[in-house]
Amino acid sequence: MEERKCLLTGGNLLQAHTWKGLLQLSGIEVELRGEALLGGIGELPVDLQNVELWVCQSQLPQAQAQLDSLQCDLPKWQCVQCHEFNEGSFELCWHCSAERSEAHN
Repeated sequence: MEERKCLLTGGNLLQAHTWKGLLQLSGIEVELRGEALLGGIGELPVDLQNVELWVCQSQLPQAQAQLDSLQCDLPKWQCVQCHEFNEGSFELCWHCSAERSEAHN
């Protein structure tokens, strides 16, 4: 089985399912991870509360190009230092200036 890479991470389940469907229509095999953990928000650590889209490593460039062509907004991310939500395009937390930290990217 081919190694998979995390395409993107976000907390919006509806948006993740939309992107998954659009990528699958383009022939890209997509795995959605973390969906079952969203019921534990408030009980689980912040870094476990994200929905992730994973694709085969060989399809990663095609999947990234497909999302770029859709001009999708990147999902917001939550700072592991101060827990503020940041826009997807931010590489530093707007509140505490901590670097964006995602376990799989």
